Amino acid sequence: MFWKLFFNKAKPISTSWYRNAVVYQIYPWSFQDSNGDGIGDIQGIIDRLPYLNDGTPSSLGVGALWISPIYTSPMKDFGYDISDYCNIDPRFGTLQDFDRLIAEAHKRGIRIIMDLVINHTSSEHPWFKESRSSKESLKRDWYVWRDPQTDGSPPNNWLSVSGGPAWTFDQATGQYYLHHFLPEQPDLNWRNEWVRDAIADTIEFWLNRGVDGFRVDAMSHFIEDGLLRNDPANTQFKKEQDNEYDSFIHMFSTNRPQLQEIVHFLCDNITNRKNTFIVFETFLPIKEMVDMYRMHPDHHHAPFNFNFFRLEWSAPVYRTFVDAFEQALTPGDIPTYVFGNHDQPRLVSRFGEEKARLCAMLLLTLRGMPFIYYGEEIGMSNVDIPKNKIRDGFAHTSEHIGQSRDPARTPMQWDSTPHAGFTTGEPWLPLAADATEKNVSTETHNPQSLLNLYRALIWYRNNSVTLRQGTYRSVDVGNENIFAYIRGSSERILVLLNFSNTETVANIRPYTRTASTIALRTHSNSSNNIADTMILAPYEGIVIEL
Repeated sequence: MFWKLFFNKAKPISTSWYRNAVVYQIYPWSFQDSNGDGIGDIQGIIDRLPYLNDGTPSSLGVGALWISPIYTSPMKDFGYDISDYCNIDPRFGTLQDFDRLIAEAHKRGIRIIMDLVINHTSSEHPWFKESRSSKESLKRDWYVWRDPQTDGSPPNNWLSVSGGPAWTFDQATGQYYLHHFLPEQPDLNWRNEWVRDAIADTIEFWLNRGVDGFRVDAMSHFIEDGLLRNDPANTQFKKEQDNEYDSFIHMFSTNRPQLQEIVHFLCDNITNRKNTFIVFETFLPIKEMVDMYRMHPDHHHAPFNFNFFRLEWSAPVYRTFVDAFEQALTPGDIPTYVFGNHDQPRLVSRFGEEKARLCAMLLLTLRGMPFIYYGEEIGMSNVDIPKNKIRDGFAHTSEHIGQSRDPARTPMQWDSTPHAGFTTGEPWLPLAADATEKNVSTETHNPQSLLNLYRALIWYRNNSVTLRQGTYRSVDVGNENIFAYIRGSSERILVLLNFSNTETVANIRPYTRTASTIALRTHSNSSNNIADTMILAPYEGIVIEL
């Protein structure tokens, strides 16, 4: 077994849910289909709530769900192109289904975080249709429209993340509109007060239905340079290996100073809902992340911290980053950590399962709010998708052929039945070839499985005030291959993480006491005896109660 009996050891203390919750991201297309059409839906999520948290350690134990978009959409970008902010797409169900999801989740102590996609709308949204209808339209300024240059070319050199220029010419009105993503995703004009009012109404609509928080999509793109200055060229760009988007430094098209006003506006809209939380999608280094924490006085918002996607696999590198991040934050700030999501390759595909086990222990023993992408807990990997079955709109643009995000979005693997228990029909994306072996049912019955390690870590965290709220400081254990840190001050927990592929030794004598005990290990066949020097297997992690 990975852990000792600890579940009655500590009782949760009363505090804001978002300071304690482990967040689980659901990509609704792929989580659970309840009606056999091959597409996941809201009823499917409801049906799987006991797996996510039934109040006992036999469930995963998560405290919140971030649900990728389920709004009405033509699905050019699978819900990240919204045509109605205040309704549910029929593929997923109805508003009444959503209300039942809120009620059933709350019964189990699970909070609901909705994806708020408000940098842009769908080109099918009534707002954009009206804006596009005429230069004199009352909603013309709800989007970013500009005249061509004298030669008819786009207003500047800005690029779209999805490939090609960030401007599309509208023949009928003779102007270009801005889109940081697909042409079917025109950018809203956040300088327009009517736009802000409409978004405020949207936020209030969902809060009134019981939503507990929002993940704000594409935050860095919300506002652009008012003078439309060209982005400077990236002198480090290598055409043969880099994405075209990286050929420029996006100095004027993204991350403008005026973002502070928008963060303040969004946080103001939940100020009277003290138990509501906002997390912003940004790809920022430490200084800029910390600046975002300072953009509003209330501590119920945070930027996503995606830096684990970029770090070199090395104990010193990870330690240096976490130390610097922690030192830059104030006690009220909520750190966020994440190893996977719907836009990134799967964790196991990047690192392999041994390293993934270590990542799980790191993620769930650091301070703050950890995010788990669905299927990460069973070791789901990227699935090779035949070209004729690629669904990702970005993969069909000229600059992104073969760069589909579909491999990380395949159906959840529940059991060994046909279609892995996800659907009784034909799944919208192919399943992994190893779904009959790597699934929830099989791993539940294997004490050494990755799933049972995740369960043990999450429930240990849920029952540990020290892990949920204790301080963090890294420590030296005489081996640079081990990232070691202590959580808490009075009741303390020591975490040892061996980043190397060889057996290593940690000197823990300066930190242990007579009563020190091992609470968790990533490797079940290791000894549970405490010694002044602990031997760690390759990629092993250990949690020790001091």
